[in-house]
Amino acid sequence: MKIAWVTDSTAYIEDLSKCEEQDVYVVPMNILIGEKEYKDRIDLSPQDLFEKLKEEGAEVKTSQPSIGTFKELYEKLSGRYDHIFSIHVSSHFSGTMSSAYQAAELLKDTVPSITCIDSKTLTYPLTELLEYGQSLHNEGASIEDIKESIEEKVKTREVYVMVGSLEQLHKSGRMSGLSFFLGSMLKIKPILAISDGKLEVKEKVRNINKGLDRMSGLLGDATQHKNIRKVSILHGLNHDEALEWMKELKASHPQIEFGAYPLGAVIDVHAGANTIGISWSEEKNR
Repeated sequence: MKIAWVTDSTAYIEDLSKCEEQDVYVVPMNILIGEKEYKDRIDLSPQDLFEKLKEEGAEVKTSQPSIGTFKELYEKLSGRYDHIFSIHVSSHFSGTMSSAYQAAELLKDTVPSITCIDSKTLTYPLTELLEYGQSLHNEGASIEDIKESIEEKVKTREVYVMVGSLEQLHKSGRMSGLSFFLGSMLKIKPILAISDGKLEVKEKVRNINKGLDRMSGLLGDATQHKNIRKVSILHGLNHDEALEWMKELKASHPQIEFGAYPLGAVIDVHAGANTIGISWSEEKNR
């Protein structure tokens, strides 16, 4: 059975040019700067985004791909694949999952072999779910087993972030006015957790170093009672800071595989260029 894997551009895909040979198809999100619209990762990189913001000072917004975009892609893939898995950024962060699901519903009589999954996460943790599904397929798992296993994996994922800009998070509607006001006035940097696909304030710290220390502590706590094999450091344009933190974590947890991955332009729009976070999931025996 041949499977197509569809995701959106909030997922971390290092080289988009090699996607199709791996049966992966990335639907770009839309980024609107002033009156001009860009396709994420096609017309605009994170670096380009912030350079344009500095130069133009325009308001920036993001929007999900249309239902029609997904419908057209599904129809094209249905002639080449036996099944389509469509895995997307948390439905609480974007309407992308809704667009994908509605497109699948429109095609259910002609293209019934589409499975849409809400990752309840973003960026590289989303990519890991896609890769996990591919590995299960390579091992011979059935469509139903792959779906159930991915959805079970979603439940074990933990993500913690310190946003680089409370103002941008507030403008995007992801943070209440009161929380923004208090954080700005008191110089508090909240550590946010993604819980069941939603952002929640986990803790509040006074500066970046205290935040990094606390997130390191959360990882340490998790390793005491969970099987953690891989940890992802998530970052905006603060790549060097992320690598330095990752180096410290490697020294403390030599048994764990670490990697650092950019959040991407769409997430940077809402969280800020200096956002940094950490993610892992509990490994279950298969």
